Amino acid sequence: MAVQESNRIEAVTNHVAVIFGVTGLVGKELARRLILKSKWKVYGIARNPESIPIRNPNFHFISCDLLNPLETQKKLLFLQDVTHIFWITWASQFPLDSQECSEKNKDMMSNALNAILPTAKALKHVSLQTGMKHYISLEGPFDHKVRYYNEECPRISSTSHNFYYDLEDLLKERLAGKVAWSVLRPGLLMGSSTKTLYNFMGGLCVYGAICRHLHLPFVFGGTRECWEETCIDGSDARLVAEQHIWAATSDATSSIDGQAFNAINGPSFTWKEIWPAVCVKIGVEVPENMFVEDFWFEIGMADKKTVWKEIVIKEGLVQTEMEDLANWAFLDMLFRCPFKLLGTRDKADRLGFTVKYKTLNSILFWIDLMRGEKLIP
Repeated sequence: MAVQESNRIEAVTNHVAVIFGVTGLVGKELARRLILKSKWKVYGIARNPESIPIRNPNFHFISCDLLNPLETQKKLLFLQDVTHIFWITWASQFPLDSQECSEKNKDMMSNALNAILPTAKALKHVSLQTGMKHYISLEGPFDHKVRYYNEECPRISSTSHNFYYDLEDLLKERLAGKVAWSVLRPGLLMGSSTKTLYNFMGGLCVYGAICRHLHLPFVFGGTRECWEETCIDGSDARLVAEQHIWAATSDATSSIDGQAFNAINGPSFTWKEIWPAVCVKIGVEVPENMFVEDFWFEIGMADKKTVWKEIVIKEGLVQTEMEDLANWAFLDMLFRCPFKLLGTRDKADRLGFTVKYKTLNSILFWIDLMRGEKLIP
């Protein structure tokens, strides 16, 4: 019966996607969207499954350590029917911008391509996700000028190793002008996952829950510039997932030379403008002084692990550790960023991608969704 069911599904599908990083912010949303479309079958790849797994006959999860070439070859060899590859993963356990990080991320992709390319004769498109960090170096020195980066901006010459460049170069080399490919560059991602290192929504919501539980003021800890000025673009995981599908299936975007697109919400925002509405949504009082420059999340939340455990038990939430959702060092880095990282979406707009979100609406949506998933109170 299982074989008959598999054959029936294959008979009605003519698009077969493999999503590397299916448990991440965008990977989860992309899988959800593809399996709701007709004639799509989806393979999801990650080391470990999500705490809330996808259950659908058109979705198949494969646990795989992509840094292990033998395991990758063994587990991915049968994916001969793949038509679309979505690469939305990275080896986050290595120091960012180090040579080791660059080499390991390149190894991961090489292992996967070695397993799939020789037999995936129907492959039509590969979609890579990197980020707006493509346009800057974390080395400094930094200036505070407002620049809006477009996809044609040159790479940064630096002694650090941006693995984004290596992955683009590897795709270009391995696809050799035979398969179309694209790269999406989102800004600050907003979605739901327990498997993401830089999880803005997870950190914001855990912080809010702790403030509400302990009757602490829900303050913005960062620099005044980050508080009052537009410093970064929001990227709703729904938008990025939809843009992956658009870039991978649209005739207007198809290119064997590769196409790059910024993947950003569109309307700009400041934290000062949206913070009061976030307070209301989370269920905390709007502090009289919302901006507190000397509050650091990594310090203020360091001793709150047991508080989060209490909240999880009291509210009947999915069992998580605080660090599964919150990265306090990331929030400090985000709210004290010494440079502005803003992009244009003119190229995507011009070619017909119309999805846009206001970042406040994105935040409010994902709070509701995470509550529905019982990840936050």
